[in-house]
Amino acid sequence: MEGEKTLLNIDLGTGKNDVLDRRLSSRTGLVVRGKQLLKFLGPAFIVSVAYIDPGNFATNISGGSIFNYNLLWVILWSNLMAIFLQVMSAKLGIATGANLTQMCKKVFSKKTNVFFWSVAELAAMATTMAEFLGGALGFYLLFRIPLPVAGIITAIITFGITYLQKYGQRVVEIIIAGLVAVICIAYTIELFLAKPDWAAVGYHTLIPSLPNGQAVLIAVGMLGATVMPHVIYLHSQLVQSRNTMEANVEEKKRHLRMEKIDVAIAMNIAFIVNAAMVIVSASVFYRQGIMVDSIEQAHRSLQPLLGSLSSGAFGIALLASGFSSSTVGAMAGETVMDGFINVKLPINVRRLLTMLPGMMIIGMGVNPMKALLLSQVCLSFALPVAIIPMLIITGRKELMGDFVNKPIVKFLGILITTAIVSMNAVLLYFTFMGNI
Repeated sequence: MEGEKTLLNIDLGTGKNDVLDRRLSSRTGLVVRGKQLLKFLGPAFIVSVAYIDPGNFATNISGGSIFNYNLLWVILWSNLMAIFLQVMSAKLGIATGANLTQMCKKVFSKKTNVFFWSVAELAAMATTMAEFLGGALGFYLLFRIPLPVAGIITAIITFGITYLQKYGQRVVEIIIAGLVAVICIAYTIELFLAKPDWAAVGYHTLIPSLPNGQAVLIAVGMLGATVMPHVIYLHSQLVQSRNTMEANVEEKKRHLRMEKIDVAIAMNIAFIVNAAMVIVSASVFYRQGIMVDSIEQAHRSLQPLLGSLSSGAFGIALLASGFSSSTVGAMAGETVMDGFINVKLPINVRRLLTMLPGMMIIGMGVNPMKALLLSQVCLSFALPVAIIPMLIITGRKELMGDFVNKPIVKFLGILITTAIVSMNAVLLYFTFMGNI
């Protein structure tokens, strides 16, 4: 009997130890998985900056001040498209060990690649113009530094951040993540102060509406500002820092799974910030009957309506957006110029070329808000030129192997491209009919 009790106690003790071991093992597993994920987080955060750049400020503020919450659905659907396309770009880079521009050079004819390159360079210039203007405007609004001087300061800071790439991509990723955090905090403050109608926000996020032709212009601008062609090229390059040529299929599949999580986190942060821009603009400007047609007006109007904290947060968010997105634009420009054709220019010359349009806009005294809006529409027209080659390449078994697009993915890719081209066609119709 005593022996049985002793045996029972030993069994119970062993059971307790087993439970403790399983708990410790589970916690250790979570820590290990967390550390593995952290190693892969970064590329999508760099890419996400393009989705919250100064062009987004222009289109989102216009959309909110003129059409209230009506265009929030554009932000949602543009973000879903962005997630799909960025995963495609990352998959291409992981599967092939090359970026999209390098694969285009391998797959398409020289004439086709010259066309792709020309469109991509124009898109990069339009992008950098928006980003460069944003940084300069941020300095002007916060510190009253004249725009030409602010432009030069922005250029110096952009060169400085891109120069840090020599110490590794991770350094740039950390800087950009910090700037994104500044933008998020600033717009959290704005949302708290604006006190929006959350029921209306929910309704218009889910139910599409386009009140008139001008709404189409701004909706296409939002699309161009959210789904960006230059970062479709760039993402396939950024994943190479975690990619190794000797990696087997299983390792690459794990890399892709981690990158999907990276994309989901970063893109949804971008969605929240973009939606917050529209919501704040609608809650503050539309409610007061103010149609905002310049970023300076938006900044100036916020102070009497919501106080100096709000106008300061707006200026800081714009400045952080300008710095981070200018850096990403410069990095994308390098990828575009290196891949399609054999044009070998010094890195600093390439960056200077992409900054020139922004400097010209500042020097000519053009309304930066209108320049930003039109630049985003240009980007929307450049999108199919980036998307279609990517879908062709990712749909070819001999190039992608086990990572080739499945039929449902091919269908979604065609659907998204058709939606983008259709919106552009509608915009052209309204433009030529004189409704915009």
